[in-house]
Amino acid sequence: MTMKFEELQESALKLNDLYEKLAIKLHGRAWTTEELALGFVGDIGDLAKLIQANAGIRHIDECQSKLGHELSDCLWSVIVLASKCGIDLEAEFSRNIKEITKHVSKELGT
Repeated sequence: MTMKFEELQESALKLNDLYEKLAIKLHGRAWTTEELALGFVGDIGDLAKLIQANAGIRHIDECQSKLGHELSDCLWSVIVLASKCGIDLEAEFSRNIKEITKHVSKELGT
């Protein structure tokens, strides 16, 4: 099933709401933005190992499915962090890609 960015964002934020309720139930409080960022850093470390395995320089069983899962975890973190920081990620991504494409095209002389 293909989802539009808006749907990805909505589902990521719904899951975050559930995580916050669970954290409050278990620990009396939800994670701070800083703690979410630290969790994201851990996910990036896991992602780096899976990228190495995908390139054949590390062995991890079921690398492909784990790689997809970890990429999805990282996307979830980016969406949630952007929302918590008041960033319109879709607009920023679109603007940034246009600027970088223009810059790289100029450097290439196209």
